[in-house]
Amino acid sequence: MKILVINGPNLNLLGIREPDIYGKSTYKDLCDMISERCEHDNIDCEFFQSNHEGDIVDKIGESLGKIDGIIINPAAYTHTSVAIADALKAVNIPYVEVHISDLSKREDFRQVSYIRKDALATVSGEGFGGYIKAIDILVPRTK
Repeated sequence: MKILVINGPNLNLLGIREPDIYGKSTYKDLCDMISERCEHDNIDCEFFQSNHEGDIVDKIGESLGKIDGIIINPAAYTHTSVAIADALKAVNIPYVEVHISDLSKREDFRQVSYIRKDALATVSGEGFGGYIKAIDILVPRTK
C-alpha cells in the first residue's frame, strides 16, 4: 500500500509559524513521525509540501494509478480552493483531510472547507497525532 501525504502553504514553516497554535515541532519532525508509523505498518509513504495551489493540483493528478490513499492538510487552501477539491474528486483516491489546529475554534472563515465534502473523514485539532489518526482511518478503507 502506498499513501501520499500532502501539506499545503506555510506548513514548511512548522516550528517557527505561530508555535502557540501549531507547536514547536518542525515539518521534518512531522514527516519523521509519519514515516516511523508507516514503516512499522509496512506502508510506503510519500510526502509533498507546496505553497502553490497549482503544484498541489498537479501532484494529486499525477497520483492516479500510483497512490492508494491520500492524507491532505491543504492549510489555507482548505477554505478557498475549488481546484484542489475538484482534483481530489477527479482522481477518486480515498483521502482524509487533516488540520493540526482545531478549526472549529478559529476564525469564522476557517469554518468553510471545500475539501471536506468528499473526504472519508476530517481530523482537526489533534496536532501531529491527527496524521496518525488519518492513517488509521485511511488504511482499512484502501485495502
